[in-house]
Amino acid sequence: MVEKVITLENVSLLDFLGSENENIRQIASAFPQSKIVSRGNEIRIKGQAPEILRINDILNMLLEHLNRFGQVTPENVQEYISLESTSLETLKTKEEIILYGNKGLVIKAKSPNQRKLVESSYRNDLVFALGPAGSGKTYIAVALAVRALKNREVKRIIITRPAVEAGENLGFLPGDLQEKLDPYLRPIYDALGDMVPSEKLKFYQDTRVIEIAPLAYMRGRTLHDAFILLDEAQNTTSEQIKMFLTRMGPNSKVIVTGDQSQVDLPSKQKSGLSESLRILQDVKGIGVVKLTGKDVVRHKLVKSIISAYDKHEDETIPTRKQGHSNS
Repeated sequence: MVEKVITLENVSLLDFLGSENENIRQIASAFPQSKIVSRGNEIRIKGQAPEILRINDILNMLLEHLNRFGQVTPENVQEYISLESTSLETLKTKEEIILYGNKGLVIKAKSPNQRKLVESSYRNDLVFALGPAGSGKTYIAVALAVRALKNREVKRIIITRPAVEAGENLGFLPGDLQEKLDPYLRPIYDALGDMVPSEKLKFYQDTRVIEIAPLAYMRGRTLHDAFILLDEAQNTTSEQIKMFLTRMGPNSKVIVTGDQSQVDLPSKQKSGLSESLRILQDVKGIGVVKLTGKDVVRHKLVKSIISAYDKHEDETIPTRKQGHSNS
């Protein structure tokens, strides 16, 4: 028997261990041949060396998860236990770094659903990534595009977004085209700023290796040898998203991101994203990945905010339906 002691420093024990040490008890149940005891800020593990190493790896991944998201849930524990039970090669694939950004920033999937998005992009030329704000869908999509460009898998990156608030008619706004678009495309620039040095990003934009343009500018083009990202697709009309999807040319990859709960179109206008998902559901070669509030990688309060709003909507929608039926 071998014993290992892990000391938890600068860690919220309740957030890491769970209520009544539930998270540790769950790990202990998964490894009945070992004895795991938590006392204060120490975790003692007794057992055979190979199993202790696996438990240690799980605890380290959970500590990293806590640092990123502020809490470890029993569901998180089960996810990491399941990862550890897979082959080493599969585990490496799931934890694979997408790319190194500026100043050595490591960019990789930070949740199981984000990993599904990465894997789906590798398997499919067209992927729909659906989920709430902050779930990482746009950031991961931009990272995959930059990776493809760096690996010379594509010759250019094209990123587009519907400018719904300006009705796709940007002419009345002050400044040149780039200045008109900046408010709508700021999240894209923020992501690119993490991944491409500023001087190189400017060069790429000047030479149109990286092109950021409103959706209306995609009409009539064939986009080949490119990684193409359509962001905020819930704000496209049926005609717009069909136009966009049929721009795909040879050796192109497309990721379409959207949050179906945040449609900014006029109330009588249908979202092209929802319609395209219904129409294309049986088409092979198209991936659909759904992210949730659990994938939110912003401040830990954002998850709670999303959950509270979801609960509020679930409670009010039946009331609204009842009111309509009585009228």
